[in-house]
Amino acid sequence: MNKNELLKNFSIGFLPVLVFIIADEFFGTRIGLTVAVVFGCGELLYYYFVHKRIERFVLFDTGLIIIMGGVSIALDNDLLFKLKPALIEGILVVLLGVHAFSQKPLLLIMGQRYFKSMHFQPAQLQQMQKIVRVLFFVILFHTGLIVWSAYRMSHEAWAFISGGLFYIIFGLVIAGQWVWARFFKKIQIQYKAEPGEEWFDLVDQDGNVTGKAPRSAVHGNPGLLHPAVHLHVFNRQGQLYLQKRAENKDVQPGKWDTSVGGHILSGERVEDALLREAKEELGLKNFNYRALYRYIMRNDFESELVYTFRTTYNGAVRVNRDEIQFGRFWSLREIDKNLKKNIFTPNFEQEFNLLKEFLERSKKNKIHSI
Repeated sequence: MNKNELLKNFSIGFLPVLVFIIADEFFGTRIGLTVAVVFGCGELLYYYFVHKRIERFVLFDTGLIIIMGGVSIALDNDLLFKLKPALIEGILVVLLGVHAFSQKPLLLIMGQRYFKSMHFQPAQLQQMQKIVRVLFFVILFHTGLIVWSAYRMSHEAWAFISGGLFYIIFGLVIAGQWVWARFFKKIQIQYKAEPGEEWFDLVDQDGNVTGKAPRSAVHGNPGLLHPAVHLHVFNRQGQLYLQKRAENKDVQPGKWDTSVGGHILSGERVEDALLREAKEELGLKNFNYRALYRYIMRNDFESELVYTFRTTYNGAVRVNRDEIQFGRFWSLREIDKNLKKNIFTPNFEQEFNLLKEFLERSKKNKIHSI
């Protein structure tokens, strides 16, 4: 369970407390407790019918409402019900403590259903553990305040501390997270790299740099989005040049692929990476190019934010034999006939569909192509 989901579910559990506070103010303790119990049961039914599942946190919280609320009504004393929020937070404090101060990422284990496809590097887990430690002390402090207010403070003070104050703290945590993501996220996680290994920027879906990592870290971890550049090379007949990947490549060896493709080095401009890769792979120099679109390519091996360009080129092509077996021009119809036959890389087939859609839109809008 990630932090946002944890706090969301946790805050939902405090809604019956607010209901009790409001009902108690107008109708008295006994009716307030009864309304809170009914509200908790209604909350559980809502989750079941709307989300088609029994939310465990709501089930547990509703059970405590029924037990402690029922005992409080029977004894005509609302102290037990007042301690209910502290009991809930106490359980959370234990979970946070195990996660924060041991080698067991307990919250991640409990919440695997929320991020089954996500992978975390050791440095990311360490950063998460630091955040959980902060939450541990904040919730521990609030739990102590609830217990103190239940025994020593007025009903009004307890109502604010156990209800309103929690939501203020909850809001500050969310606001702090937003500020961190908006202004300070560029602080980089440190990765280990082999001597001379290439480094790539880590980016969000909009291309904003959030850090950097070596090739060995981004390859094999789809959770680390990094930028790449592709160039589609056409001739004057409208045929598209494809390269046949070398057999010694780590990814999709021996498959036909995009004309030019490669990673953008950390700190490198997109256009500079385009010119460098075109020269390295096909020996292209002094050519005009046009930006087409940008998209995210994901597979089990890596995730790339791909900047795609096109050019029309009829000069000499000198294939880099270290990376490419050979290459040739294909008609678009020929490519279409051979899709899904294990001839092309999955990435190229994905991009070819995007390319066709772009060319069709350009033709309709009579956009000049290079």
